[in-house]
Amino acid sequence: MSWWQDTVCYELYPRAFADSDGDGIGDLAGATERLGHIATLGADAVWITPFYPSPLADGGYDIADHTGVAADLGTGEDFDRLTARAHALGLKLMVDLVPNHTSDRHPWFREALAAGPGSPERGRYLFRPGRGPAGELPPNDWQSAFGGPAWTRVADGEWYCHLHAPEQPDLDWRNPEVRSAFAGILRYWLDRGVDGFRVDVAHALFKAEHLPDAGPGQHRDPLRNHLMPYYDQEELHPLYREWRALLDTHPAPPGAVPPGERVMVAEAAVFDPARLARYIRPDEMHQAFNFAFLEAPWDPAELRRVIDASLSAPGGGSVTWLLSSHDAVRPVTRLGSAGRARAAALLMLALPGSAYLYQGEELGLPQATVPDDRIRDPLWERSGHTDRGRDGSRVPLPWSGERAPYGFTTAGPEDTWLPQPDDWAPCTVAAQDRDPDSTLALYRAALRLRRAHPALDPTAPPAWYSAPGDPCLAFRRGDLACVVNLAARPLPWAALGIPGRPVLASGPIDGHELSPDTALWLLDDTPGPPGPPHILKDRHGRPR
Repeated sequence: MSWWQDTVCYELYPRAFADSDGDGIGDLAGATERLGHIATLGADAVWITPFYPSPLADGGYDIADHTGVAADLGTGEDFDRLTARAHALGLKLMVDLVPNHTSDRHPWFREALAAGPGSPERGRYLFRPGRGPAGELPPNDWQSAFGGPAWTRVADGEWYCHLHAPEQPDLDWRNPEVRSAFAGILRYWLDRGVDGFRVDVAHALFKAEHLPDAGPGQHRDPLRNHLMPYYDQEELHPLYREWRALLDTHPAPPGAVPPGERVMVAEAAVFDPARLARYIRPDEMHQAFNFAFLEAPWDPAELRRVIDASLSAPGGGSVTWLLSSHDAVRPVTRLGSAGRARAAALLMLALPGSAYLYQGEELGLPQATVPDDRIRDPLWERSGHTDRGRDGSRVPLPWSGERAPYGFTTAGPEDTWLPQPDDWAPCTVAAQDRDPDSTLALYRAALRLRRAHPALDPTAPPAWYSAPGDPCLAFRRGDLACVVNLAARPLPWAALGIPGRPVLASGPIDGHELSPDTALWLLDDTPGPPGPPHILKDRHGRPR
């Protein structure tokens, strides 16, 4: 079994993780100093989101140099130290590859604007003449995922395509120079010791020939994403086979995983299981994020449907599970309570396959409310101040102390990357480290048990004890079984006939009854130490 098939990967958003120099912005040196937190948590790998030079029109995903390091985050030497420290702690290191677009400050785009229509420089991007008598209308009806047209007109009258912000012009992936440049970018970071890549909007690189209209309802029904002329095109797959061959053969420096073990993970918002499975065929990507699970409601029937569909889809890789990301509302808020988020964590970590955790998830952080004048997300302006965007999940982590900035930085709260809530003192790593019933303690215990009792086959569906339509989910993963009560009343879990002894629960259990919105892990009766006694309590909070 390859390391990535059953891995737990921790997503690190560098500007919001830890600040080493007191400017209020998290940086690579701060991340290096705090990597021990991730290793102690029990993760196997860390994925660091973009740290490249960027004007920050979209949180760093508008990249001006794909092989550089942003000056406010550090230097190339800082990245090397981060890589070395991760490997010394036994952590694999993955970085973001952002191939769909560049920043409008990228040298290529500046050259394109200067060179004019029909030039080779413009051929790297999707420049087109407009429609209408004077070319005053966009080339087609495509809409940006951030709102408004996906086209912007330049001074000489041509238009360029951007599926995201105007500051993120889309590249033309039919241009051989683009293809060659990104192969060089992959080799560059492999030579720096990275163990894998998360490929941003992996479903969007190629656009349909002749750029046909997309019609109404764009971006409103994600289930139709694979039908859009700017998503999920056939030409993606030969490209990903080229990249897979590169990862499988390019030499590895000391400390990195060897050729054949480097991994590519697709961020592909394709919700048709059969279409998504094509990205993880044996000679393409290794994994694709399972957004259907992240977006599933707290409903046993729907969760069971998503789990079964995910594990039964064809493909060559293991399934990924995630509850949160830098783009999603945090599960405490999205699911409606801290108790549900804790239960969802045990559900996810018991499923066969790999799990991706987003920083702060292990602390049970809720979605923060960012004041209007501090919002950075372009969705806020693009929506006419109706969509507050994703900043609420990108607020800096609270490490210690009773008030902001909670050990994140030595700068004042007004100078932090984004402002932290005033009531986060109980959420800090230091506070939860002292509390055996904290969410941090729950995650550590779950990851310890998961590592000690791995799934025999991370691609095999679980053995279900519950039936479709039951108000609970109950299944086995190797030696561990998981029961989740999604009903509004206590569940007599012992009646399910699951062999094993309780070793971990997301909340109190009373005898053989599991409280609503609570998950329980059972370990098959094999030799070993008893489960953490502080986890299992009666309804009065007393240890059982």
